[in-house]
Amino acid sequence: MGTAAAPAESAPASAPAISPVMEKLSAYMAAARDRALPGVVAEQAKYHILDTLCAMISGSQLPPGKLAIQFATKYGGQKIATVVASPTRCGAIEAALANGMLAHSDETDDSHAPSFSHPGAAVVPAALACGEQFGISGTHFLRAVTLGYDIGTRVSMALGGVRYSVESHLATHCMVTNFGATAAAGCAANLDARQMRWLFDYAVQQNCGTMAWQRDTDHIQKSLVFSGIGARNGVTAALLIQMGGTGVNDILSGPDNFFLAYQPKADPNRLIEKLGERYEIAYTNIKKWCVGSPIQAPLDGVEILMKRRPFKADDVRKVVIHVATNEATVVNNREIPDICLQHMIAVMLLDKTVTFQAAHDTPRMKDAAVLRQRAKVQLVWDDELERRKPAREAIVIVTLNDGTELREHVKAVRGTAENPMTGAEVIDKCRDLATPILGASTSKILIEKVLEIEKVKDIREIGNLLQRA
Repeated sequence: MGTAAAPAESAPASAPAISPVMEKLSAYMAAARDRALPGVVAEQAKYHILDTLCAMISGSQLPPGKLAIQFATKYGGQKIATVVASPTRCGAIEAALANGMLAHSDETDDSHAPSFSHPGAAVVPAALACGEQFGISGTHFLRAVTLGYDIGTRVSMALGGVRYSVESHLATHCMVTNFGATAAAGCAANLDARQMRWLFDYAVQQNCGTMAWQRDTDHIQKSLVFSGIGARNGVTAALLIQMGGTGVNDILSGPDNFFLAYQPKADPNRLIEKLGERYEIAYTNIKKWCVGSPIQAPLDGVEILMKRRPFKADDVRKVVIHVATNEATVVNNREIPDICLQHMIAVMLLDKTVTFQAAHDTPRMKDAAVLRQRAKVQLVWDDELERRKPAREAIVIVTLNDGTELREHVKAVRGTAENPMTGAEVIDKCRDLATPILGASTSKILIEKVLEIEKVKDIREIGNLLQRA
């Protein structure tokens, strides 16, 4: 028998080309740390950073925040990064996880309607943890945070946003914070364009979360899904790659790419649409009320009617609230006060406002005076308002005992880009959240530092102010 011929040596495969979308995306991400922001965008970014830091501070008093601090204190690594509103310093990864959970311990943090997410709750903790790891400047931190909002939200919008989440049962909340925090951490770690491509690959591989968070009655899993996981993932990926980790050069194209796995009908170009022109942080909502997003417009409506034609709770026969169908499902008679529409409207009727304390007073849900007002509230699942999403609208109809009917259609929630809060309103909200925990003096210095963050030489200065003895 003859001897079989040896197989010919195969030629090395040439590296696949990088797709235009990934080429532009990774170059933009790598250059973000040196790119000056338009003045109005920088101003909005400072407000969102401040708002998110104060959500972390106030969240330290709630069950998810307390658990997060306990976790970081027990399992944290090197004493590098700040765990907000605590004396604990730990490794950057554990700090990012804990601070992410702190930021979404309730419904105080910001939200981005088109991507169906709460970007700041993970982007800011990831940028802070990585920023403290490398001692970056305030300007660098500001740009890293802004980048995180841009990248995370665009991923969800490329897939289809709210509709994608409903159809796939996957949590865009977790997805946006995963990609947003990863981009912010990568910027803080000074990764170059090639490393940013690997970073995006790591973000895809760590992506997770389903809409089952809606069944969480304690808000602890929700704080992990919405922000803790994303912040942890982002810092983990950035630190691995900064130390020499490598990955797939273009996870957006080729076999088994991100879009094939998640949404073959996605529009990849939305990832780079108007990058550097439209900054998503300027289109992210800062909440006036510390309650779930679908309750913002109804509370605005009741407040407007009370100012237009003053009335007391006992003057009211009934209150009919129309909200979008999917949003009604989220806030209908929930067990948690700050995401229960009927309860929060009852509190508004009685108090004529909704404070952070009132939104978290669980025993008050059983108070006879509140239950009496709550019985007057009727929630309507409105298909027409559902079709108008991502706009978060509400129709509020108050009928008084004398038959007078008061009606308000809220088309632009206070705190949205269409109806923004003033700087003074944001500062007042943050002062109310921070002062009870950090004290008046430290809270004042923190607010001033963030609003002049370009003067901060090392972001650890902010971290020091966030600690609590």
